[in-house]
Amino acid sequence: MSRVLLLLGFALTGLSDLQEAVNASERPNVLFIYLDDFGWRDAGFMGSDFFETPHLDRLAKQGMVFTNAYSCAANCAPARACLLTGQYTPRHRIFNVGTRPRGKKEYRRLKHIPGTDTLDPRIKTWAELIRNAGYRTGTIGKWHLSDDPVPYGFDFNFAGTHSGTPPNGYYPPFRNRDLKDAPEGEYLTDRLSQEAIHFIRRNKDRRWLLYLTHFAVHTPLQPRKDLLEKYRNKKPGKLHHHVVMATMIEAVDEGVGKILAVLDELELTEKTVIVFSSDNGGLASATDMAPLRGYKGTYYEGGIREPFFVKWPGVVQAGTKCDVPVIGVDLFPTLCEITGAKMPTDQPADGLSLVPLLKGEAESLGSRALFWHFPAYLQAGKNAERLESRDPLFRTRPCSIIRVGNWKLHQYFEDGGIELYNLQDDPGETTNLCNHSPQKKTELLRRLQQWQQKIGAPIPNIPNPDYNAELEQEALARFQNKQNR
Repeated sequence: MSRVLLLLGFALTGLSDLQEAVNASERPNVLFIYLDDFGWRDAGFMGSDFFETPHLDRLAKQGMVFTNAYSCAANCAPARACLLTGQYTPRHRIFNVGTRPRGKKEYRRLKHIPGTDTLDPRIKTWAELIRNAGYRTGTIGKWHLSDDPVPYGFDFNFAGTHSGTPPNGYYPPFRNRDLKDAPEGEYLTDRLSQEAIHFIRRNKDRRWLLYLTHFAVHTPLQPRKDLLEKYRNKKPGKLHHHVVMATMIEAVDEGVGKILAVLDELELTEKTVIVFSSDNGGLASATDMAPLRGYKGTYYEGGIREPFFVKWPGVVQAGTKCDVPVIGVDLFPTLCEITGAKMPTDQPADGLSLVPLLKGEAESLGSRALFWHFPAYLQAGKNAERLESRDPLFRTRPCSIIRVGNWKLHQYFEDGGIELYNLQDDPGETTNLCNHSPQKKTELLRRLQQWQQKIGAPIPNIPNPDYNAELEQEALARFQNKQNR
C-alpha cells in the first residue's frame, strides 16, 4: 500500500508540474512602456490638442484607460523606486533625486531628510520575481536607481545607469557604454525603440518582460530634427503648443508603432500585455496638465497624476475606462499576478493588484487611502512666474499627502500648513476646504499621521541654522513685485 501511495504521489506531482508548465505557456509577455516627464494630458487619448500619439491612442482604445492614476512621487528617482519595489518612499528611503539639499539654504526652514540615492539590492523587485517565474527580463533606457539594473532582476540591460538624464543629450556622442557605436545623427529615442525590437526578436520563442523606460521627454529639450517643420507649420493648440516637445513625443510614438508592427509580424500581439505610464508630471515650460494644478516637482495633481492604460488581449475589454484611484505601487502585485510570479512573503508590499479592475470584477479599491511622503525640498524652476506651486521659491517643501475617495489632504511640515480639496468638484485644487469641512480635515490628517507612524516615515523637524527669514521675505517680495508689473 505504501508503494502504491508513493507512486500515486509521484504521479500527482508530475501532473502538478505538467499543469504548471501548461499555465506558464499560457502566460502573456509583458511590454511596459514608461516615459519620463510625460504629463497627464500629453497624449492624444488624454486630450492633447497639439501633440500627436496615434499609436498610443490606438493601444489605449484597445485596453483600459485609468483616469485617476498616480505616480508615487513628483520626480524621477523616488517614483521609479516605488514602482519597482511596490513600496512607498519611507520604506526604501529614496526621497529625491540625489541626497543633497535642494534650493537656497537661506530659504529652507528645516534640515531635509537626505535618504539614499541607491536602491537597496536586498529589496526584491517585480523583475526579480518575474524572472524567477521563468521569464526573460530586460530593461532598456533610463534606470536611475543604481549603477546597473542587472542585480535587481534583469537578464538584459541596455543603456541603464545611475544617470537620470539622457547621456549627453539625444544626439551622439553619448556618454554611455552601450551607445558608443551610435552613428552620427542618431536620435536616442529611436535607438532605444530599435533595441526593444531586437530584444523581442531574440526572445520570440519564450516568455519575456521588457521594461522600456525612455529618457524622453526629459530635458534637454532636443527635437527630432526631421519633425520640426511639421510642427512649426501646425496651428498651436489652446492646451499645448511646444514645437520641440511635440517632435520628442512623436518620436516615442513612432517607435511604439514600429514595435507593434514587429509584434504583429511575430504573431505575438495577442500574447502580449502592454502597460503604459509616466514617472511624474510634465515640465512646466513645455506642457500643461490643465485643468490640474501643478507640474513636475509639485504634489498638486499635475505633478503626480499620470496617463496610464493596460491592454491585455482576451482579458481587458477594449475601450473601457476606470475612474478608481490607483498608484505606482500597485504595479508590483499586478505584474506578478499577470505573469504568475509569486509575491514575496518576507517584505512588505504597499500596493494592491489591479487585475480585478482590469477584469471588470470589482471597484472596491476606491475606498482605500493613497499616500505620498516627501521630507525634502525641490527648488523652483526657471519660470516660477507660472505659479502653480505653493510658493515661488520651491516647487515643493517637505510634505505628506493622502487621498481617500475624492478627498485629498496636504500636510506641510515647515509651517504646519494643511490644505484640503475635493477633487471631484475641484480637480485644480483651487479652494482649500479646511474651514468648510473641519471634520474631514481631522479625519484625513489623523489617518495620514497614523500611516506615517506605522510605516516609519521620517518627519523633518530640526531647524536649519542657515535659514534667514529676512532674506526669504525679500525674495518673496521681489517675486510679488514682478507679478504686479
